[in-house]
Amino acid sequence: MNILSREMRDQLSAMSEEADRSLAWPDVSWGLLQNSRVLGWSIPPEYGGAGIGPVDMLRGMEEIAASCLTTAFALSQREAAVRHLLRGPDHLKKQYLPKLASGETFLTVGLSQLTTSRQHLGPALRVSSLSSGDYQLDGEIPWVTGADQSAAIIVGATLPDATQLLVVIPADRMTGMIEPPLTLASLVGSRTSLIRCNGVIVASDCVLAGPTENVLGKSGGGGLDTSCLAIGLASSAIQFIRHEAEMRSDLMATAERFEAALQSVRVRLHALSESVVDPNLNLALRLDCTKLVLRATQAALMIAKGVGFVAPHPVQRWARQAMFFLVWSCPRPVAEGVLADLAAW
Repeated sequence: MNILSREMRDQLSAMSEEADRSLAWPDVSWGLLQNSRVLGWSIPPEYGGAGIGPVDMLRGMEEIAASCLTTAFALSQREAAVRHLLRGPDHLKKQYLPKLASGETFLTVGLSQLTTSRQHLGPALRVSSLSSGDYQLDGEIPWVTGADQSAAIIVGATLPDATQLLVVIPADRMTGMIEPPLTLASLVGSRTSLIRCNGVIVASDCVLAGPTENVLGKSGGGGLDTSCLAIGLASSAIQFIRHEAEMRSDLMATAERFEAALQSVRVRLHALSESVVDPNLNLALRLDCTKLVLRATQAALMIAKGVGFVAPHPVQRWARQAMFFLVWSCPRPVAEGVLADLAAW
């Protein structure tokens, strides 16, 4: 049983090529999520949401990713913001969650500087304590999706003693500091930007967590959303392979192998969502999902032949989008596993 209606999935799919290539924020696709109450899925009823279970949430996210990865990616960053708010103080929950549930406002995160981006260069975003009890941020937040669409951004920064702080920065504190959106190889409509913080003052009541070591926890910034979106994209490619196999019997064995691999990672994903967080299992799943989405989209391109390499055929988009999983929150064990796989002969 699908979480989203066939009509909604078709509408998202129809706009997916433009969302992938255009710098315009995917307002119409986002409106579909809002009108279908998707934006309230993860938010508890006391804040105006539906509070659906983790497996249904992942099933729905997979369907969105299979229809339009750009929209799903933007949603995943908003969902990361929701998760951090839910672990934060009550006054910040009350301030933001009802408006997020209704779709009235959008929040995003800027956390890669604590997890995977520029780790060898020292803290990219520094925070210092002020005598007033407030904090000052200086430095760069390298990857922020929908930065110029957000009412506030949840960011992580590092103090001089190497402890870390998680804060909510209202958008008006960053006026003039958000760079133009990056022209990515795919997912351009996500309007992902770099933010240069220059003396940004954050009030003490905007602190979500910390100061502490590893404010994001043992699993860092990595969660199950990245694997879920990879599964969604892989499922589109594998469905295409199955469709072609029904007309070309020589492809049936390939389609069946991909379908078995897809079902395997999906079962693991759902099981992990209902268990205690195990970073090692999360990383193992992320590695397998990354390898699957790369292989499935490349196989789909080979099967589609030249026509699949010409826009707006969806296969060329899937192949480009699959490469994003090589750079999106890709921790070292995953990168090493993918490199080993690519170098195997």
